[in-house]
Amino acid sequence: MAPSAPRTRAAAALRMKQIALDNQDRTIRRLRAQLATERRRLAATKKELEETRVALEASHKVIGGLTEIGLSMSKKIEKMKVKKQQVRANHVECHQKFQARIHEAKDSMQAQHLLIEALVDEKDSLLQTIHGLQEANNAPTPFDGDWEEELEEESEEEEIEDIPLGEGEIDDE
Repeated sequence: MAPSAPRTRAAAALRMKQIALDNQDRTIRRLRAQLATERRRLAATKKELEETRVALEASHKVIGGLTEIGLSMSKKIEKMKVKKQQVRANHVECHQKFQARIHEAKDSMQAQHLLIEALVDEKDSLLQTIHGLQEANNAPTPFDGDWEEELEEESEEEEIEDIPLGEGEIDDE
């Protein structure tokens, strides 16, 4: 039994080595399968990362474009605000000018009214003076309150004769 024992031991050792190699082979195959799976996952992750990067770049471009549009609109809004302020200022200035013109016109009308009142008072005073002189001279009073209207009516009805200049007459023309 002795000679077969070393063979049995050698066979057992070989068998153990074979089992260990088989186990290592299975472990290697399992690790290779895991490695392949991880490589596929890594490739998928890289692909997703690249797609995300491309989408991110596109988003940055869109955001940049929108920012540029926003800035442009802000500038336009500011210009419109300035223009609105200018229009408002011009409107106020025009309003003030028109108010000044209206005030001047009112003042002028008031001055003309006062002048007319003064002329009417002077006319009344002159008529009273004439009337007083006529009474003092015992002359008839040719004037009544409507003497201006009668003069206009008479001038329309009668034609004025041309009197040559130089005979002592005064020409009002």
